[in-house]
Amino acid sequence: MKNNRLLEARKNKELTQEQFAKILGYKGRQSIANWENGHSVPPLSVAFKVADILESDVGFLFGIRVQNTHTKSKEAI
Repeated sequence: MKNNRLLEARKNKELTQEQFAKILGYKGRQSIANWENGHSVPPLSVAFKVADILESDVGFLFGIRVQNTHTKSKEAI
């Protein structure tokens, strides 16, 4: 499902996907596009950065759909 809240929040800040990706430390816009199109969600730490930059609430932008981590630590296995 498309994440219109994230899309609108980014546009309200007058940021392109490419600009926003660079602010977050990503090389290209693909991650941003995937989040906005609902294909994936960011890790929790990144979701908080996104919310801070867009001056919005992480819950409003992503609901409960965020990743805990990209990979599990060896202790968790």
